[in-house]
Amino acid sequence: MNILHKIYVAGHNGMVGSAIVRNLQEKGFANITTRTSAELDLRSQAAVNDFFAREKPDFVFLAAAKVGGILANNTYPAQFIYDNLMIEANIIHAAHLHRVNKLLFLGSSCIYPKFAPQPIKEEYLLTGLLEPTNEAYAIAKIAGIELCKFYRREYGDNFISAMPTNLYGINDNFDLNTSHVLPALLHKFHEAKQRSAASVVLWGSGKPRREFLYVDDLADACVFLMQHYNDEIHINVGVGEDLEIGELAELIKCITGYRGAIEHDLSKPDGTPRKLLDVTRLRQLGWKSQTSLDTGIRKVYEWYVNILSSHTG
Repeated sequence: MNILHKIYVAGHNGMVGSAIVRNLQEKGFANITTRTSAELDLRSQAAVNDFFAREKPDFVFLAAAKVGGILANNTYPAQFIYDNLMIEANIIHAAHLHRVNKLLFLGSSCIYPKFAPQPIKEEYLLTGLLEPTNEAYAIAKIAGIELCKFYRREYGDNFISAMPTNLYGINDNFDLNTSHVLPALLHKFHEAKQRSAASVVLWGSGKPRREFLYVDDLADACVFLMQHYNDEIHINVGVGEDLEIGELAELIKCITGYRGAIEHDLSKPDGTPRKLLDVTRLRQLGWKSQTSLDTGIRKVYEWYVNILSSHTG
């Protein structure tokens, strides 16, 4: 991939897609094509095929997806499985038909079994039952991995898949009804600080362990993999260490400057007990994340406060 190639970033308005665009631009790639969901419905095969025929991208980063936290996944499972299946199938098939040089598909660590051995190796895929709260999304993402694998086997297409761990960063979703745990906690603690609330309620026991990767680090890994990785097995992208959700809450409490108490709502689900990715294969290729959790959260909180102030100002 060089600076003359045309690069299509699907999902460029999302947290991941926007980070990939930023990373590409920082590295000197200027021939980047994008479309908003209003301009191109990725669930429409005809529309996607027309777009590929017209634009003829050389490289594709498939970061477009319908995403959300436990509540959203539980509430809208049919939407999650349908939308994600259609998006990935249409783009992957169009990339095959129009002979793109290479495609990178982005999955999610929820593809792995709920009780997978820790840390999770790539080969643990499809070795056990999924976490029920995000099963629909996980199945769609597994289908995307398999599409890339089998298009590579049958047609020789250079399609690869990367499996990021839990992500956070600029352009994240902070809506408490649909967001993931880290932005949801930032929202809760900031709001509690503004209202001088006595306490913040944390879903579940706080005991599940999670790994968090700053989205700009993921974007850097994606560009690195597009340049250096060519294999049918998907590859994990993470930091290689995790912490309890309760510890994360304490860290965010400190960063936001909230001084109240943390309460636990034990009626709410914990989700998977632990999700730590084994990132040995990625490190052997020569890539490692650079942003500490503390540094990353501080960057996101500063951005979040600026966004809120610009809206109220």
